[in-house]
Amino acid sequence: MMSSGGHMKFFNLARVPGRWWKPAAMALLLLSLPVASTAGRTTPVQPANGAKVYMLRGVLNIFSLGLDDIAAKLEAQGIPVDVTNYLGWSGVADEAAADYRSGRVKTVILVGHSSGATVLPDMVERLNQLGVPVRLVIGLDSVFRTSLSGRVGRYINYYIGNGNGEPVARARGMHGELDNVNVQNVPGVGHITIEKNEIMQRRVIGDIDSVVFGSRPREVSAAHAVVR
Repeated sequence: MMSSGGHMKFFNLARVPGRWWKPAAMALLLLSLPVASTAGRTTPVQPANGAKVYMLRGVLNIFSLGLDDIAAKLEAQGIPVDVTNYLGWSGVADEAAADYRSGRVKTVILVGHSSGATVLPDMVERLNQLGVPVRLVIGLDSVFRTSLSGRVGRYINYYIGNGNGEPVARARGMHGELDNVNVQNVPGVGHITIEKNEIMQRRVIGDIDSVVFGSRPREVSAAHAVVR
């Protein structure tokens, strides 16, 4: 559905606190679409410094394809990535927990776009329950207001303030660093382009590199971003 501002808002599919919307027809369509990707790799990638990134697409797997581009660039650096539709977030959490317990993964990083960003606080909470520390979380323009009550190293919520994007609220019990970054002034950014935008891709990769390799993250200029 399109809002008056021209941004797509999937209120009938995203997780709203306290309820799930499960249209039968949409579920059947989603079953016919691929929901997981390894960014085209044919051989396993050894985790760089024990890190792995778990990415969550938004609705229908067709509005978050920029995540695949980011995944390919990360894997070129030796960072393994799994890309999955947001509806499978609980299974991804279980997978991340299994990877962590096995010792294959030591640093868990989460990235989500649209509905994939909306469910990130739930995924953090579940991983906390499973005893898995989450080092970094990056949300890209969740269109529903969410709150974070779990424990995380750093949670960065990039949202489009003059669109339908929403900041993440700090709830009781939340431990860690929470940054809400309004990127409405980034040239060419929109709800269905934020993860495809070259500036934003560089920023996301820089944020991840700063955790995995200890490098300085690439900054969006002050004219392009406002941290709240």
